[in-house]
Amino acid sequence: MKSKEKDTLNILGLPVQESEVIAAELNILLSNFQVYYQNLRGIHWNIRGKRFFQLHVKFEELYNDAQAKIDLVAERVLTLGGTPLHTFEDYIANNKLAVGKNVSKDTEAVHLVMASLADLLQIERVILDETAKIGDEGTNSMMSDFIAEQEKTIWMMKAWSEEEI
Repeated sequence: MKSKEKDTLNILGLPVQESEVIAAELNILLSNFQVYYQNLRGIHWNIRGKRFFQLHVKFEELYNDAQAKIDLVAERVLTLGGTPLHTFEDYIANNKLAVGKNVSKDTEAVHLVMASLADLLQIERVILDETAKIGDEGTNSMMSDFIAEQEKTIWMMKAWSEEEI
């Protein structure tokens, strides 16, 4: 490898500048996942009605999954040489999701989940595209996995809502 080429690549063999951009985009995703997670906690706690038992368990499953993804995203930021955001101030500043406050109705809660996932998918697809361009398979694979899972969750939520896909 040429000396100049070596200076522009990080230890992972990825371009330094592009990796910094991807780490910043991952921090935006991290912020939005934190808001999604908190929305899920809120609807898990506040859900009411005849579907309480079904949805209470489902929302717990979703927030546990979101918590795991938050950790994966933060660790990927670190792997790329960045610093994961970790304050509520940063999360709110980077948030693109609707914030669900006092959501207790089943259909409203499910629609909030679907809308949040749709917004997360938009962020993830940008990252997927950028990581493909530089051969960042680690981040690319993670985004691909997230996208596939979230698309399936949206499909299931739409089926629950008896809506057309």
